Amino acid sequence: MATIQRSRADRTGSVLRYAVLVVGAVLFLLPFYLLVRNGLSTEQDITSPSWTFFPSSLQWSNVVDLFNDPAVPMARSLVNSLVISVVQTIGVLVISGLAGYGLARIPFRYANAVFYFIVATLLIPAAVTFVPSFVLVSTLGWVSTLRGLIVPGLFQAFATFLFRQYFLGFPRELEEAAQLDGTAYWGTFWRIVVPNSTGFIAAIGTITFIGSWNAFLWPLVIAPDRNAWTVQIALSTFLTAQTINLPQLFVAATIAILPLLVMFVFLQRWIVEGVERSGISE
Repeated sequence: MATIQRSRADRTGSVLRYAVLVVGAVLFLLPFYLLVRNGLSTEQDITSPSWTFFPSSLQWSNVVDLFNDPAVPMARSLVNSLVISVVQTIGVLVISGLAGYGLARIPFRYANAVFYFIVATLLIPAAVTFVPSFVLVSTLGWVSTLRGLIVPGLFQAFATFLFRQYFLGFPRELEEAAQLDGTAYWGTFWRIVVPNSTGFIAAIGTITFIGSWNAFLWPLVIAPDRNAWTVQIALSTFLTAQTINLPQLFVAATIAILPLLVMFVFLQRWIVEGVERSGISE
């Protein structure tokens, strides 16, 4: 009797878990459905009081009209965002990774002072640094250039903090074995630490890429030229225009999130590994 009751309880628990997962999946996918549905609809279908799951005629021409719109250089904005995000992600992984490893493993007198200074910069609001950063970039002649958009984001204090904390917990035995073979810190980092930290690096890279792709305020300040617009600036023009083209707005938003979805699909295994195993591969 007790076995039957436990079996029923297990089935009930399984049904409840699956029900919660289904509801969560529906809520998660609902915004994506709305983006695709409205992006392939006409203006009348979007604003119509009668709702249909999908319009009777899918307007694929909305995608073509988006890239042919002379007022919004969508293709150029996507390329700019992709270049900025990829370069900044690589830069943060290399520079902040090396800085974090140096602070965690290379002994020198002022290591803690440098680390505390880096942590202290996290307490400064980003808006406070905009004026001096703009003055510096403007002095260098980098306004409305990819250099002005990329270089200030090549180093991140928070990523350095995370790398340093992670490397403090990295098994010293692996590094000591490499150093006994005559490998210096530089070789140990690239040959031992990095290959055994793919999950953690993928997680930091994903966070950095998403943050760079979604950046809005700094590109808005530093890139007034249309040729230097990022995808977020291009999207904002649909909302600030005198007339809002709703189908193009939804199509543009859908296209803007596709690179993030593709990146997550390819990196999800390493991201999960980094969370579950703290980046240490077996």
